[in-house]
Amino acid sequence: MKLLEGKTAIITGASRGIGKGIAEVFAREGANVAFTYSSSAQAAAELEKELIALGVKAKGYQSNAASFEESTKLADEVLAEFGSIDILINNAGITKDNLLMRISEEDFDKVIEVNLKSVFNMTKAVQRTMLKQRKGSIVNMSSVVGVKGNAGQSNYAASKAGILGFTKSIALELGSRNIRCNAIAPGFIETEMTAKLDEKTVQGWRDGIPLKRGGTPEDVANVCLFLASDLSAYVTGQVLNVDGGMLT
Repeated sequence: MKLLEGKTAIITGASRGIGKGIAEVFAREGANVAFTYSSSAQAAAELEKELIALGVKAKGYQSNAASFEESTKLADEVLAEFGSIDILINNAGITKDNLLMRISEEDFDKVIEVNLKSVFNMTKAVQRTMLKQRKGSIVNMSSVVGVKGNAGQSNYAASKAGILGFTKSIALELGSRNIRCNAIAPGFIETEMTAKLDEKTVQGWRDGIPLKRGGTPEDVANVCLFLASDLSAYVTGQVLNVDGGMLT
């Protein structure tokens, strides 16, 4: 029996990186996957094909999670198409790094909107369905930066720390209806984005991690799988660091 057999998951920002890793692991474990992407239509079409080949139902939706209206519309469309919404993975996120003295108001607002407000938008959009079903699992993607802060990332850190407060509040609000809400705080995860960085810098980061390596999208996806599945039926309001011991 696959861990997510017959369940439907919405994953935001899944055309690449961590989101794509989650979509692949979920499909392998039997979940039907509705995922969103912002601009990479070709990558989304390829992922859709790849997931369907694993024997599940899958569909990519071009949707901006930072928009309340688009989030509500997405949830309605997924419910109509898939019949249920059992899992929500709030993964959409961006960075616009800069020191406070150089950061523009626009760059601060944009990061808060895409990273934090999107979590509110999507959680509110699926809430009614999950309340009716009297079950559901919501997993919010935070970051070790949201736990400990980082120079040059005040906007990103604030958005990711905000997710932690939101997660714990929703866990308290919806627990009596058997809806769980947890957060994951990834550390240094090696994706297409980090591949563009200088190898020496990357090696320096690896050396500073107790497990001596960067994480993979699959490392994060496996913890996501645990939190989305019934294996974690008695876990809610928690933050799991997936960071190779970075914050130990």
